[in-house]
Parts: sequence; C-alpha cells; structure tokens
Amino acid sequence: MKNQSIIKKCLLLVSIIVIIVSFQSCDEFVDVDQPNSQLTTQAVFENATTATAAVTDMYAQLREHGVLTGRINGLSNLLGTYSDELISYENGIYTSEPFYTNSLSPSMTYISNIWNRSYTQIYAANAVLEGLDNSNTIPENTKNQLRGEALFIRSLVHFYLINLYGDVPYITSTEYRQNSVATRTAKELIYQNIINDLETASNLVNAEYTQAGRNRPNRSTIKALLARVYLYNGDYPEAANTASAVINETSLYSVVNNLDQVFLRNSTSTIWQLSPGSNGPNTHEGSTFIFMTGPPIRVSLSEELISQFEVNDLRKVHWIKSVTNGNNVWYHPFKYKQNNITATSQENSIIFRLEEQILIRAEARARQGEIIGAIEDINIIRSRAGLPNTTAVSQSELIEAIKQERQVEFFTELGHRFFDLKRWNLLDQVLATKPGWNNTDALWPLPLAEMNANPFLTPQNPGY
Repeated sequence: MKNQSIIKKCLLLVSIIVIIVSFQSCDEFVDVDQPNSQLTTQAVFENATTATAAVTDMYAQLREHGVLTGRINGLSNLLGTYSDELISYENGIYTSEPFYTNSLSPSMTYISNIWNRSYTQIYAANAVLEGLDNSNTIPENTKNQLRGEALFIRSLVHFYLINLYGDVPYITSTEYRQNSVATRTAKELIYQNIINDLETASNLVNAEYTQAGRNRPNRSTIKALLARVYLYNGDYPEAANTASAVINETSLYSVVNNLDQVFLRNSTSTIWQLSPGSNGPNTHEGSTFIFMTGPPIRVSLSEELISQFEVNDLRKVHWIKSVTNGNNVWYHPFKYKQNNITATSQENSIIFRLEEQILIRAEARARQGEIIGAIEDINIIRSRAGLPNTTAVSQSELIEAIKQERQVEFFTELGHRFFDLKRWNLLDQVLATKPGWNNTDALWPLPLAEMNANPFLTPQNPGY
C-alpha cells in the first residue's frame, strides 16, 4: 500500500509537470487552448505535497524562462545591452544585437518570448490560486502559504511586464476565452492591483522560510517587492517603512562585508533566490557573462560603466574581471564566479537582496527630506565597498549619490539600471549617444502575433 501511495504521488507530480510544460510550449498566450486538465488539477490539489510541488515548479520555470532567467534571453542580459551596461558583439535578430542597437521590432522572437513566458507563468499562478480555492483537503495554513506565494509570483511578473511594455492586460484567472480578448489595463491600476495582492500575500505567508536555501518566498520577500513597487510608484513613506521592515529582520539578514561571498548560495544578504534544482549546477548568469578569452563572443561590460566606479571601490575589484589578448582589454561581470558544474552548487540566482532594500530606503528618505537617515543608509553600502562616507549633504546631492550607488551596485542584475533611468526620466539624457536610440524606446513593442490574435491590445506602443 505504501508503494502504491508513492507511485500515485509520483504520477501526480508527472501530471503537474506535463500540464505546466504544455503551457510553456504554446507559441502565443492568447492562443492557449482550454486545458483538458480538470481531473488532473483536482488530483493535484487533493493534498499538500502535490499542491506544494505545483508551486515549487513555478520557481523552476521562472529560473529557466522569461524575465528572471539568467540565460542570454533574460533581462539581465537584454536590458544590460539595451541600456549602458553591456556592449554586444553578437550579430542577428536572434541575439542581443537589436537590443544594443535599439532596433527592436514587434516580430522579434525575444520580444514575444518574454511576453508569452510571462503570461504563462501568470496563468500557472492563477491555476494554483483557483486549485487552492476549490480544495477542501489541504490544511488551511498550507493553503495560506501557497496562496501567498502564487499572489507574489503573479505580482512580480506583472511588475516586469508593465515596466517593459507599459499598459498590459492584468490577468487574474485561467478563463482562456476571456483572457484571449483581454484589454490593456492602465499602468496605474496595475500597480494598485499589485500592491493589493502583495499586501494580501504578506498576511498569508510565513515570516520564516518554509525550507532551507531561501528558494521559496517568505514574508520579507513579499515586502521586498512591495517596497520596490512603492518606490517606483512614488509612495516614498510606504517605501521607506516597508524596506525598514525587511532591514530590521536582523535574525535573517545582514550585510556581507566580504564581496566575494555576496552571491554565494548561503549569503545572509540574500532575501530570495532561485535554485538550480539539483546539486552541482550553478547559475545561468555565470554561463552568460563569464568569458575566458577575447574578443568576447557575446557581451562585455561597457567603458561607461567601468568609469563610474570610484578609486578603491572594492566592487570593481571583486565583481568585475578583465580579460586581455595582449593588445585589448575587455571586462565581464564577476558577481557570479562559477560558469560550470561544481561538486556541490555554490551559487543560486539572487532575485532580491538586502542591499536593494537599504538603497530603496535611502532614496525614499532623501526624497522626503530625511537627510540624516538617507546618509546613514548610503554609508552602509559605501563602507562595505571600502569607500569613505558620502560627502552629499543636501537633498539633491543625496539623490545623485544614490543614483551613483545603484548603478555600481546592481549592474547586470535584472534590468535595475534601465528601470532606474526610466523612472528618473533620464533615459534620453543618458542613452542619447547609443546607436539607434529614440525617445520612444522607453517601452518595448507589443508582440505582433499577439496583436494580430487579439485586436483589443491595440494601439501598438509608439515608435513601432
């Protein structure tokens, strides 16, 4: 009987994977056929083990596909070349070249993949929420944790979509017929929906991590995203307060002074990270960015970025590596130092870390005129980088100092630089010298196939 139970659970887990993979294989979100998975879905949400497996598989999908992946088609690489962090040496429409030359088109595969993968992940989160709502057998505390995680994923992916494409459909169900004719929701309303979902999620998930490794979000993870959303939305008091709630969890998080250890899998500054799933593999980021000989075949760090580091900034020493052929020198990100399988996995892909919360609070404080608090936060980051205290004393000087710190702290991490320039209204000023840059490039084009399939997505973003 025990063996039969194990076999049954394994078959259910296989069913989960088949369902999610079938969603991932769809070419277009709006063309997803009604899944013939009612019985399987009911089985998945009959017990806590299989329901949890459905949720944890979503994290595997986030790591492998879409906005968060560290692969070459993820935002760390694409937005690094789209802004001023990376130089692309690639050629062709299936590479980072169009992002570097700002020659995006609605028919590009990378553009449609980001859109389709994102909505598939949102669909999976909604499927979990609906499955939990219909379950009468899963303990309520488990339901709450899983609900909170699904709301977090739905919020996180929508956050990236609106910052890439502008107004997009805000999807909260698995009703495929309704979703296939979804209209674009105003960015302001999506932000409010995200805030509502995250506030709900924060009250559902546990304060402690449910397992070792920080691979599933806890309450502080929810608040970390919420603090970022408040900052982007200009709600500075809430941004400062929410970031403080994370920073004050000193039993969980602390600044890592050894910069070579910040991106290790057991780093105490990590709030949430994505596991490779098995013991031995490391990050896609390492494989994407590290090169051993020049010239690079993919990307290298730009001189514009290299020149922004102050003398004696330890981040430049520990997070950047130079490669030379004797005549020329190139640089690559060296935050993640492993680009091969090791005996045991040493690095996970970090999505949220404590340093962002410190600089969120610094900026929110500065914009409210809280000078002393902002200075204290900036100096935490500078001290760890081996730099003297900031000389900024006025509000405007502090904001400029924070912009500088964010540039050299978060380079090649999930598009922070591009999103920062965008929310500061500095895209045209900073990126004007890039080949092909236009002021309409603040938004990516909506995928052509999606617009052809769903006329309610019109109009296309300006410039495309």
